Amino acid sequence: MRLSDKEQTEYVLMEAIEQDCYINPKEKIEYPPVALSLGEKLIKTAQGDSLLPIPICTFGNLSTVQAPPKTKKTFFVSLLASAFLSGKNHFAGEIKGHRKNKSLLHIDTEQGKWHASRAFKRTIDMSGLSNVDCYYTYALRSLDHQERIQFIEYCLNYKFENIGLCIIDGVADMVSDVNNLQECNLLVQKIMQLSALYNCHIMLVIHSNFGTDKPTGHLGSLLEKKAETQIQLEANTVNKEFVTVKCKRSRNFPFETFSFKINELNLPEVANNLYDPLK
Repeated sequence: MRLSDKEQTEYVLMEAIEQDCYINPKEKIEYPPVALSLGEKLIKTAQGDSLLPIPICTFGNLSTVQAPPKTKKTFFVSLLASAFLSGKNHFAGEIKGHRKNKSLLHIDTEQGKWHASRAFKRTIDMSGLSNVDCYYTYALRSLDHQERIQFIEYCLNYKFENIGLCIIDGVADMVSDVNNLQECNLLVQKIMQLSALYNCHIMLVIHSNFGTDKPTGHLGSLLEKKAETQIQLEANTVNKEFVTVKCKRSRNFPFETFSFKINELNLPEVANNLYDPLK
């Protein structure tokens, strides 16, 4: 059958998509490449036993960090960022980074330059690294929501090579309305596309609705469905100075609940894996 020029173009496009998206169910798929982990799990198979890291997040996926306002979300992502950069440090406890020479893109959409700079400096201080040329930091408060996603795509596509982790602290600021279903769906689809295209993990910080454990708006509902891991922060009801970190949902083995606190140096620090025993 003879195809028109338009049909031929569409056929070539679909053929390329077919080759890129086909999964052979008989092919052995390796354990997903881990970006951050907490703990290990013994996996028993017919081919033998393997001790594998329990992922907090893996490359090529997206995750959410959700919490009510003023629950130290920015401190927490600084803690994870420091572990990713250094591999391991005493502030992060048993959390391990698996950077493998990849870089970190850290975006803050809410804070002004002074507060954002303090948050980024915390990450560097906790990492203990003298060379942080692989750590790229931006405060996008002055941009509108469309410019923010355009700038992040510019960073991944043109500016930097080999980004392994992209943290967006304030994903709600990348839409004009968190309850606009069409706009939110387009944003989530774009984030999924970018994470797959550049094989990086994109970690998104979002508020919880008041009085519930649901992330904000239609945007939060869509991200719940698409996220590899949902990380939930709660004020600890027993140890008031602690914030409890839970794996709300995960497509992988869930990591164990733990807590962190802000120490005397105003740095976040894992608090001996303590959590609320009443929960």
